[in-house]
Amino acid sequence: MTADARPEADPEARGLRLVAVLLGLTVVSGLIDAVSYLGLGHVFTANMTGNVVVLGFAAVGAPGFSIPHTATSLACFLAGALLGGRVAVRYREVSRRTWARVTLAAEAVLVGASAAVAFAAPGATGTVYALIALTAFAMGLRNATVRKLGVPDLTTTVLTMTLTGLASDSRAGGGTGHRSPRRTASVLAMLAGATIGAWLVVHRDLGTPLLIAAVAAGVLAAVTSGRE
Repeated sequence: MTADARPEADPEARGLRLVAVLLGLTVVSGLIDAVSYLGLGHVFTANMTGNVVVLGFAAVGAPGFSIPHTATSLACFLAGALLGGRVAVRYREVSRRTWARVTLAAEAVLVGASAAVAFAAPGATGTVYALIALTAFAMGLRNATVRKLGVPDLTTTVLTMTLTGLASDSRAGGGTGHRSPRRTASVLAMLAGATIGAWLVVHRDLGTPLLIAAVAAGVLAAVTSGRE
């Protein structure tokens, strides 16, 4: 077997590279935060930086914010991240591809369950808490996985450091700008997801963007490789 043939035979190399998959997941994050912030009482379930700030707003009684909603999101996100850490211990030394697929499939199931709840009981008292819990847990699981996969500049949920790097490492900032395309793509992916999600929440319902997010996560789980 030649050196050129080896990558084709490597199971880790089969499928869509992780960079493309993580950009797709960034779009999903935009969809989910559009649902949670616009439709679930000004709470984030993907962006925990924003959630900590929202908790501060709620603590002083700012209108439109809820301590129980925000605390539920934070607690479920942390529980998901804890499970994500355990999954990483189980799979990361065996197969990166399998590890990514397992966690993304779990995310698809959790977000799909949230879509089912949103369609089945849109006005029920417990629906808001169910959607917060399911999506926050899914995002915690995914964030733990993405963090441990360690693909540079693609966190899928937080853009502060991405934007900082985009500016400070640019040629205008004295850097080489060699990761600018990836960083720019990440910002645009989040913007696209948030825009689509917001339109669907405002003009349709909460279930539709969640269903789209679940299908997207499921497709990405099926096609991802273990390679960057």
